[in-house]
Amino acid sequence: MLNRRGALTAFVAGVLGSLAARRAEAAPVDQSQITPPDPTEVITLWPAGAPGGEGVTVTEEIIERGDAKGLRDRAMAHTRKPILVVFRPKKPNGAAVMLIPGGGYQRVVLDKEGYETARWLNERGYTCFVLFYRMPADGWAAGGDAPLQDAQRGIRVVRSKAAEMGFSPDRVAIMGFSAGGHLAANLTVRYDAKTYEPTDAADQLPTKPNLSALVYPVISMDTAIAHGGSRANLLTKDGSAERALTLSPEKQVREGLSPVFLLHAADDPGVPVENSLVMFAALKAKKIPTEMHVFEEGGHGFGLRFTTGKPVAAWPTLFETFAKRHGL
Repeated sequence: MLNRRGALTAFVAGVLGSLAARRAEAAPVDQSQITPPDPTEVITLWPAGAPGGEGVTVTEEIIERGDAKGLRDRAMAHTRKPILVVFRPKKPNGAAVMLIPGGGYQRVVLDKEGYETARWLNERGYTCFVLFYRMPADGWAAGGDAPLQDAQRGIRVVRSKAAEMGFSPDRVAIMGFSAGGHLAANLTVRYDAKTYEPTDAADQLPTKPNLSALVYPVISMDTAIAHGGSRANLLTKDGSAERALTLSPEKQVREGLSPVFLLHAADDPGVPVENSLVMFAALKAKKIPTEMHVFEEGGHGFGLRFTTGKPVAAWPTLFETFAKRHGL
């Protein structure tokens, strides 16, 4: 009897265990709870300190923000020590992308516009660098050009790493989102503006990107279509009409610029789609190779995580096709 009972108990336990295992296998994995570890390779842009910081008193701070999907959503406020965070692909394709996240020129969004996009590009062979840049209203001597100093220095430092990391210095793209899109556009049209004194050999390298991607970008300082917060921060030190014109990339477009990819949603409630429209018109007028995609819906700040079930989900592949067509 004991043997029978023991066998029965073992049988029932085995069946229950098997059912539990099957349920575990069948249960969908909540990918929103899975966040890859942060990269550990970081490059300091200004080893001796960023220029013009004598009057800066703000404190760097990482802000943890909630996200509807449970993914990490962090932002760096008041960058004091600009850096490049490096994402190396398993199989380099010979090209690199410097990513410039948004944040209204108040902060730098880490995850959805930086790290997530870098990982997607890594899977396709691109060596990626996420730029943490300074805010124009934090007291830096250069004011609205402080972020441009970091972007110019950033692309030079990226090129200085080309041989070491297995990509060509002539195949370096930039990709900016929202206010980071403005910084990317500013670098695209004002790449050769002298904004700081050379500090080392890297500063002898070119600042002109080989290709630019502007994703729901802030562009114009025209009050009719400008993103109010970005405009106010950029013009904190000098709010003159001349300065506003200088910091309106669509007004600075000239012949000979590199190809530009533009992306926006028509229903963007934060940065009007007209920003991309005026930039496209200016580029087209100067015969700059450019491609624009305007989607019916998508809102603002969608990155890669808020595109499911919407046509705008196609944007990364559209960018990759454009990049390959132009040598990246």
